[in-house]
Order: sequence, then C-alpha cells, then structure tokens
Amino acid sequence: MPTAASRPTTSKKTRVEPLWIGGRPRPAASGKTFETIDPATGDALAVVAEGGAEDIDAAAKAAAKAADGPWGKYSAGKRARVLFDAARLVRERLDALGRLEALDTGKPVAAARGEISYVADVLEYYAGAATKHFGETIPAGNPGLLFTLREPVGVCGLIVPWNFPAVIAAWKLGPALACGNSVVLKPAQETPLSALALARIFAEAGLPEGALNVVPGPGPGCGDALVAHPLVRKISFTGSTAVGREVMRGAASTMKRVTLELGGKSANVVFDDVEDLDHCVEKSLWSVYDNAGQDCCARSRAIVHKKVYDRFVERFAARARRIVLGPQFRKGVEMGPLISRKQLERVSGYVDIGREEGCELLCGGRAKGALGKGFFFRPAVLTGAKPGMRVFREEIFGPVVCIVPFSTEEEAVARANDSEYGLSGSVWTANAPRAMRMAKAVKTGNLSVNSSSSVYLEAPFGGFKSSGLGRELGMKALENYTETKTVFFSEK
Repeated sequence: MPTAASRPTTSKKTRVEPLWIGGRPRPAASGKTFETIDPATGDALAVVAEGGAEDIDAAAKAAAKAADGPWGKYSAGKRARVLFDAARLVRERLDALGRLEALDTGKPVAAARGEISYVADVLEYYAGAATKHFGETIPAGNPGLLFTLREPVGVCGLIVPWNFPAVIAAWKLGPALACGNSVVLKPAQETPLSALALARIFAEAGLPEGALNVVPGPGPGCGDALVAHPLVRKISFTGSTAVGREVMRGAASTMKRVTLELGGKSANVVFDDVEDLDHCVEKSLWSVYDNAGQDCCARSRAIVHKKVYDRFVERFAARARRIVLGPQFRKGVEMGPLISRKQLERVSGYVDIGREEGCELLCGGRAKGALGKGFFFRPAVLTGAKPGMRVFREEIFGPVVCIVPFSTEEEAVARANDSEYGLSGSVWTANAPRAMRMAKAVKTGNLSVNSSSSVYLEAPFGGFKSSGLGRELGMKALENYTETKTVFFSEK
C-alpha cells in the first residue's frame, strides 16, 4: 500500500480532517497527520489524521459492537432504506462531491462528477439487492426440512485504492452493508477525502454508530493492522498484485475471507476485418488513457493484425498527440495529471526502459512548461515491443501503450494470454464465430467484443491468474459478504 510522509500536528490553527470511528470524528491516537496533495499543482490540499494500529483497534471494536447491536438487528428492508437514503444524499451533493474528488485525484471534474453519480447508482443497486439475497430449501434424504441461511460475515475490512476512490469504496460498501455487515474502511493516503465525506453521508442517512468507520493511514501500521485484527472476519482489497499477496499472507493467520481485485496488463486484439477502424481507434485509445492510464483494466497491450497495423498505429498516435492535458477545472481538458510525483517517476522510468529495450517512442512523455508543478505526463505510444520486454509484460499504471502486430488468430490468442495477469481485455472483429472463439480462448475475467467497456454494475467483475480472487459487483458480490449456514429439522 502506498505511503505518504507523516508529521505530528504542530499548529492548532491547522484544520485537520479527522478519522471517523464509532459514528463520530476523532483525531488519530498518535496525533500524527499527513498531507493530501492536489496532483495538478503539487500543493497541499488538506491535512488528514493518520490512523495507526490503535485507531484500527478502536474502529474494529466499534464495528463489532454495531454488528452485535443495533445494525445487526436491522431487517433487510430497513438496511435497504439506509442505502437508498445514502444514495439520495450523494445525488443531492453531486457537484460538491465531484469537485472534492477532482481535487483529490486530479481527474477532470466532469469525469469526477460522473463517478460520484455512479456511486449513487451502486448504492441504489445494493439497496434493492438487500431484500433479494436469501437461502433456499433443499430436498432432504432423511425425513425433515433442510434449508440454508445467508448470514453476515461480521466486521469487514475494506481497503480502497487511489485511482477510483469513491467508486471502489461504493463497490465494497454497497454489498457489505446490504448484507448486514459492519465496516472498517481504509482509503488510500493519496485520496482519503471522499471516503470521509461518505461516512458523514451514511450517518445522516441513519446508519447506526460504528457500522461504518473510516481510518486513512499508511499500509504499514494501518493497513497491516486491519488485515491482522482478530475481530475483522473479511478483507476486500483492491490494489497491486504485490500488496495483494501480502494481504493474503496477513489474512491467513486468522482465516479471514479474502476478495482481491489486483493488477492487469490487458490485451486489445484488433483483427483486420474490424468494421470501423476509426471507431476502434478512438475506443482503444480511451481504453488506455482514461483516468491518465491509472486503471487496472487499461488495455495497454494493443495486438493488431498486420494488415491494419500501420493504419491503426498512425491514427492512434495522431489522436494521442491531440489529447488535451490539463488541470481538473480547465475547460476542454480530456486527461488530468498522474496521482503523485512518485507515479510520474515510475511511468517516466518505464518509458525509458522501453526505449532502452529497443522500442520506438512515437509520442508522449513528461509534460513541461505551461502545466507547472503538476504531475502531468503526455500519452505515450511505443512500437517495436517484443513479448519478453518489461514494458510489454509489467503493469505500468500510466498512459503508455505498446502496439504490436500479429498474423494469425492462434498468434493473437498466444500473445493475449502471455501474461501473469487476466483482468480485462477487448476483441475487435466483424466475424461472429471468431469472436466466440476468442471469448473462450482469452484467459481473462472480463472481455468485451467490439467495445472497450470492462465494468457493468449488474455483472460480476474480477480477474484470473495474478489479477485476483473473487468477484465484485452484481448479485455475485453478495456471496463475498455472507456465510452459508445449513439447518436441518428432523421430523422425528
């Protein structure tokens, strides 16, 4: 989990965004704080209380008390009403929350507002789902009644990344709360503000004290304490594959249930019979550069049939050069900055590695001059990559694409599957039987045909291989937040 520099609070005049534990704001037990940075300027945006192990302990105890007390006694219908009210309040405050999310993440404000609207959609969906997830009766071999119950897991630890902080918090909060669990949410240090705002909204919507606790803080100390805490029975983590492995190890000692949505290096396979190459290029472009490439679903490996390869590359690079880069609130901006200086250095370093490995950089790189101190990086296009190169195999998590040619369907499948990851991807073809063969052959959790969309609220989302375990979204997500209890009543 990424960390940020911390410091003791030294001035009473400095307003500190507090933790949210037991239904009320409170300072960190250590007194430490950290700054969250506006990625468009590099300047401090807010000072936030830095949670640690002692705060996680207090939050877990508050959550356990809520699960055993008022929240645990709510009917499914009453839980649904809380979620519906929270969704309504999110919609009523869409502009303010969108602005807050744009400031904290650097993404264009229109995109941030769209994400906040989607947060309300997610909460409404799981409000409706709360009364529609239940056990079943089963014909028994012995005389009697055999049935199952779906019961809450208990206290759930939710660890959210910085690329889509409000959206992914909602992905986890919606089903967790709908099923009657209580929650300790740890947002990323880079983007804690929307999670703290959501905590206040849920309190206003009638969620009992302790049912939702928010503790921003570093992975070491805060995240590790959440994973290890004995009162926490479930961890849902979204982040890098490397940290996901550590979460699995940490959860093993207390046999926690674990859902992991991890990294990706998705393939975008373009066949020569694609019906509208310009449409394909535009959608393919944003499947890489949306959110400044900071998306685990990014189709950063474009695998293009040799007959259309040159045209695809020419049009893709030309459009990439025209993408309007700038700060969140500037009119017409299509892409904002990277989240941090550390991420800017990482992405720049990968482009340098690609060139050293023998790739040609057609466009892109650090943005200089007019954009000032922000963490801006122009969309990059690399050609000439070979399957073993680091830029073709490793997740860069920035606006960088490698475009390579292929000759046969078998070669396309082999290249698409030649990755430790398997989260998302696309296939572009007008040949329906080929599309069906590719859908079956590509080893990934989510695949779009003639589309660049990965996520549908109503459908399961998650990865194969090193891209994770379990599924978010849809009704399937509810299974992650309940235990199945089998009960038999004998007639004798």
